[in-house]
Amino acid sequence: MKFTVRGDHLEITAALREYVEKKLSRLEKYFEAPLNSEGFVTLSVVKNIHTVEVTIPLQGVLLRAENKDQDMYAAIDLVVDKLERQVRKHKTKMNRKIRLEGNKRELSKLESPVLTMDEEEEDYELVRTKRFTLKPMDIDEAILQMNMVGHDFFVFSNMDTEQVNVVYKRDDGRYGLIEPAI
Repeated sequence: MKFTVRGDHLEITAALREYVEKKLSRLEKYFEAPLNSEGFVTLSVVKNIHTVEVTIPLQGVLLRAENKDQDMYAAIDLVVDKLERQVRKHKTKMNRKIRLEGNKRELSKLESPVLTMDEEEEDYELVRTKRFTLKPMDIDEAILQMNMVGHDFFVFSNMDTEQVNVVYKRDDGRYGLIEPAI
């Protein structure tokens, strides 16, 4: 993979460019095929705060991370760690999709470059399932029910639209409504 390294209020030395390229090359181990896309790296310094921004466009996904630190090399290390987490998360999602669809060949034709998957990747564990009957009610009654049970959200059947909606308590203390788009 090729990277364009650009400096903002900073001269890019050969050593700094080499360090960035060496660290970002760690990402290549997650891909089966060589990457033909070009990544963009911007390094900047403002008031002794070093900022590293990396953007890697891939087919179907855009990897982007930014980090600030007192040390440029530490900021580069941390941004690469963030990008690795993003790649692992994307791979986990794609592999789950492959398992669910059971159609590995067709999916690999759509996804290019194909990501490889380590067995140790994080997997989400569903620990509880609840089932309940949705009672038709208006939004005010749903908010009242939510407050009565002491939850931050409440799922209900909206009697006006006859659709499943969710009311939730916002951080500012007010309420929000989630309804399906038609």
